[in-house]
Amino acid sequence: MNKALIVIIEDDLEIQEMLSLAFAGEGWELLAAKTGEEGIAILDREGADCIILDIMLPGMDGLKTLKIMKSRPRYKHTPVIMATARGEEADIITGLELGADDYVVKPYSPRVLKARIRAALRRLEEEQEGAPENRPRREGALKIDPLRHEASRDGEALDLSATEFAMLFHFMSHPDIVFSRNQIIAAVHGPDYPVTDRSVDVQVLALRKKLGAAGEMLETVRGVGYRFKRP
Repeated sequence: MNKALIVIIEDDLEIQEMLSLAFAGEGWELLAAKTGEEGIAILDREGADCIILDIMLPGMDGLKTLKIMKSRPRYKHTPVIMATARGEEADIITGLELGADDYVVKPYSPRVLKARIRAALRRLEEEQEGAPENRPRREGALKIDPLRHEASRDGEALDLSATEFAMLFHFMSHPDIVFSRNQIIAAVHGPDYPVTDRSVDVQVLALRKKLGAAGEMLETVRGVGYRFKRP
């Protein structure tokens, strides 16, 4: 997706300029906003294939901006990468629960952010292509349909981010198999994706919470990783 449109919502003009220079060779179209309100106006006018969103913004902060974006069907499945100086677990979990797909903690490497954008765009492209092997899966109360990008529990729709959706689909496609954190990262984001084991733990925790009682099927295997246990 070389012609992807990336919207950067960041009030630090130096960071905007740094990212513009770092992404210059990617062939992406870049649009920048300094506030959440301005960012939403750009999205409504131009759309986006991926959004980089700072949390600490003047006026409406990034979490409120994210909540507004994800309440609109047009952006419900648009990948959002949070960029924040607040790396506390509570902030990260809040962002993930509101629909963010990933996060980076400042100061971050533009190369790392570039890799995460590529991975998000690759997932988006694969979903749009609708590979024939991506048939719906059902396990117990859970059902997931990758072609429709729908997941439900007991018939009630689950509000999952793109990363959470990909993670759940991977687990449900391979029930009872134990995956290390590195294997989960590779399956969801692709090989050599720069993310820590702790990031996987946080995202699994957020996914379990959204699954409610069905979250018990996501088991922790101490010293190894996680598995999806059939009911």
